[in-house]
Amino acid sequence: MLELLLCSMLTVLPDYLYRRYAQGKRLGREITLYSVWFELRWGITTCLMLTVTLITIVFYNHPSTTSVTAYFRTVPIVPETIGRVAQIEVGTSDQVAKGQPIFRLDDSAQKAAVESARLRIAEIDAEMTVARTDVAAAEGQITQAEKALQQARDELDTKAELNRRNADVVSRRELERLQTVVDGRQGSLAAALAAKEGTLLRAETLLPAQKASAAAALAEAEVELAKTVIRAGVSGQVEQFTLRVGDLVNPLMRPAGVLIPDDAGRERLVAGFGQIEAQVMKVGMVAEATCISRPFVIIPMVVTSVQDVIAAGQLRASELLLDAQQAVAPGSITVFLEPLFEGGLDGVPRGSSCIANAYTSNHELLASGKVGGLTAFYLHAVDTVALVHALLLRIQALILPLQTLVFSGGH
Repeated sequence: MLELLLCSMLTVLPDYLYRRYAQGKRLGREITLYSVWFELRWGITTCLMLTVTLITIVFYNHPSTTSVTAYFRTVPIVPETIGRVAQIEVGTSDQVAKGQPIFRLDDSAQKAAVESARLRIAEIDAEMTVARTDVAAAEGQITQAEKALQQARDELDTKAELNRRNADVVSRRELERLQTVVDGRQGSLAAALAAKEGTLLRAETLLPAQKASAAAALAEAEVELAKTVIRAGVSGQVEQFTLRVGDLVNPLMRPAGVLIPDDAGRERLVAGFGQIEAQVMKVGMVAEATCISRPFVIIPMVVTSVQDVIAAGQLRASELLLDAQQAVAPGSITVFLEPLFEGGLDGVPRGSSCIANAYTSNHELLASGKVGGLTAFYLHAVDTVALVHALLLRIQALILPLQTLVFSGGH
């Protein structure tokens, strides 16, 4: 309507003034309700053509959309293990800090596992103390076996020397007996050395390995115990937290509630523009938005990202072949808008629906001097008509509460 009124001032009004003052035709006499088309046909036709042209230029070069939302992510509150709720730390809708406990599961089994692992470590420490005593005992047995072997060898050497001097003093049978004693005591020394080596291996290798394994089991048990306390991963607002003591929770079932991070939905708006505007939407374009939840306010924005794929065209591999005729209606170009000034989205509830305009600017191209003549005039006209779209957005911001509360019956 605004474009039609503007174009009529440049076409229909001059045509009427010409008929009235140049041709002397009077409104209500020669120009009546029935003769308007015939008398003002040139102005009306030119007005309609100019209006269509203006609307096309405005909406193509300065796109607008009502599909704008302050999207925000939510974090489901679920435990990592199955258990029964033992304690609730927050209310149905509370503010929580990162790392703050939200609820706790029954941890009796986990505490028992931790205590068992600790006792196992203490038991291994005691075994290591005993093993050191066994090493000392083995060293004593080795010393005793060495002395006994040395005594047997000395006695064998003495009897052998006596036999060499006089064969009648010591019989051969006695020498064989002493040699057997020496061999036996030498075997006892070897056994004592092997026992010491086994005791050392147990004290220095086996028991430390068992202690390390027990420490790992303790760490694992402590991790499982820590899982019974469900904490906030980020600072935010807990919502729809209806869990109660005694409830059985399962990570595969529905979450106990949701956690909305503090910064979620505060950084940007996500807008969906028509596919025909894919060649116009560029990063860095200035934009404006007004939201239903914050009427009468125009928020300066800037385009920070333009998604180069259209969600409506995605497919998932299945056993059925793709039929293009079954495709849904054409999707939109997803554009991310961020406030031009810090705190621009303050006061806009997360998830709000908004209206946004993006404006094409040819100032740099015109200032470069690379274009001239009709092209420069057209680019100047394109930049100028952005004022029409900006005015339309402000009119929408003014009538949005009236439209929502009165004409649509919204509350």
